[in-house]
Amino acid sequence: MADDILRMRGITKTFPGVKALQDVALSVRRGEIHAICGENGAGKSTLMKVLSGVYPHGSYDGEITFDGEPCAFSGIHDSERRGIVIIHQELALCPQLSIAENLFLGNELAHRGLIDWNRTNHAAAELLERVGLRENPTTPVLDIGVGKQQLVEIAKALSKEVRLLILDEPTAALNDEDSAHLLDLLRELREQGITCVIISHKLNEIAAVADSITILRDGRTIETLDMVTDDVTEARIISGMVGRDLSDRFPPHEPNIGEEVLRIEDWTVHSPTQRGRVVVSGANLVLRRGEIVGLAGLMGAGRTELAMSVFGRSYGTDISGRVVKDGREIDVRTVRDAIRNGIAYVTEDRKRYGLNLIEDIKRNISAVGLSKLAKRGWVHENEEQRVAEDFRRSMNIKAPGVATTTGTLSGGNQQKVVLSKWIFTDPDVLILDEPTRGIDVGAKYEIYTIINKLADEGKAVLVISSELPELLGLCDRVYALSAGRITGEVDRADATQERLMHFMTKGQE
Repeated sequence: MADDILRMRGITKTFPGVKALQDVALSVRRGEIHAICGENGAGKSTLMKVLSGVYPHGSYDGEITFDGEPCAFSGIHDSERRGIVIIHQELALCPQLSIAENLFLGNELAHRGLIDWNRTNHAAAELLERVGLRENPTTPVLDIGVGKQQLVEIAKALSKEVRLLILDEPTAALNDEDSAHLLDLLRELREQGITCVIISHKLNEIAAVADSITILRDGRTIETLDMVTDDVTEARIISGMVGRDLSDRFPPHEPNIGEEVLRIEDWTVHSPTQRGRVVVSGANLVLRRGEIVGLAGLMGAGRTELAMSVFGRSYGTDISGRVVKDGREIDVRTVRDAIRNGIAYVTEDRKRYGLNLIEDIKRNISAVGLSKLAKRGWVHENEEQRVAEDFRRSMNIKAPGVATTTGTLSGGNQQKVVLSKWIFTDPDVLILDEPTRGIDVGAKYEIYTIINKLADEGKAVLVISSELPELLGLCDRVYALSAGRITGEVDRADATQERLMHFMTKGQE
C-alpha cells in the first residue's frame, strides 16, 4: 500500500529450542496508531526488537521496508537514525541523573567538547512541554513517578526526530490517571504526523486509541483489523489471541467452603518512614478453607501493606493485633515464622521481589522449600529437578525445560513460576497480590484456573486486585479497604462494582 510507512514480510526468528516468530507479516499506515495484541509469549516484543535492530539483520529471516526503502539494521542506532524509536516495558533511564541528562544521554549538546548546560536544559524544557510534563529539567529521575518517567522516555524519543514510535506495554505500571494522560499524548502525536505502534494487553485502552490492530498468536500473524471498517469486538480480539472463544472470562467454579483457617484481629500497622502515620487501622479479616476472598481498595488504601505486615512483618513498624490460625494465635514476626505456620505471600512485583531473574526455573521453584529437598545439609539435585519438572507440566509453564533462565520467560509464565515456588511450600493460606498484573487475557484465565484448583484443595486464598471485575468474577467474598480501614464485606451474590466502590471511597469524601 502506498500509504504504508512500514511493511514487514516473512519475519522468522528462532532461539535455541524455540521458534519465536514464524512468517510474520505486519503493515502500518502512515500517521496511525497501530496496536499489536497477543498473549504473553506470542512474539510481540520479539517482533518489535527485530524491527528496531535490537535483533540485528542476519539474526532473523524476512524483509523490512520503511518509508518505501528496504532496511537492514545492524543495531538500534541504525533504526534511530531512520526515525524508528522503541520504548521498552522496562524503562531505560538512569535514576540518579537529571531529566535533561537522560533526554540527551549519548546525544549530548556540546560546544568544543564541553556540554552546554544552558542549551541542554532549555531544549529539555521544550521537549517536556511537548509531552505535557511540568517538571524542572534538573530534577533527578528517581524523584518523579513511573507515569512521569514514561513521559520522559517519550520526550527522549522526540529529541531523536522520531517518525515511528514503538511503545511496549506503556501503561502496564501506570495508574488510571497516568494511563489516560499517556493515551491523550499518543493522540496528539498522531495529529503531529508521528506513527505509533503500541503493544498492550489492555483491550479497553486499545479500543479507545488504536486505528488498526494486528493479532499475533504463537509467533504467527492471525489477522489485522481496521477499527472503523471491520467488525472489531473484544470477543473477536480475545478469540484471535487465545485461539478459542472466552465467552466467560472466568472458569466456572463451585466453591466448597469449609471451616475458618485464619483470622486477623484488630490489626494495626504504622508507616516505617512517616512517624506516627497509621497505614492499617484495626483491620479484621476471616479466611476459610476452600474460599477465595478478595481485598479491594484504591491506590494507597493499604492493601499491600496489610498483606506484607501479616507475612512476617515484611512491612511496617509498631504492629499490633492478633493472627489466629486453626483456633490458636500464631507468631508471624518473621517471614520464616509465617512460612512455618503455613502462610505464603505472592508479591505484586514479581520481577523485583518474587523471582531471581538470572537464575533458572528450577532454582526459583525450589528457593523457599529447600529444606524439603535437603538431607544432612545437601540438596538432592535429582529430586529438585523432578519437582521443578512436575510444576512445569502441571502449571503449563511454556519453556523448553527447567534450566531455562526465568528472566527470558513471558510475564504470565514468570507468574506461574512464582506461584509454583509458594505452592511447593504446601501453605494453608495463600495471599496473592495482583496475581494477573501485566499478563494477557489468556494467561489470566490459566491463573484463575490455578487459583480455583488451590481453593478446591482446601487452601484459603486472599486475592488483592485493582481490577474490580476480576474480584467479582473470581472471589466468593470481598473485603473493601479505605484509608487503612476495612469499610465493608460483601458476599459474591450481593457484590457489584458500584457497591464495592462505595465502600472503597468511604471516609474519603
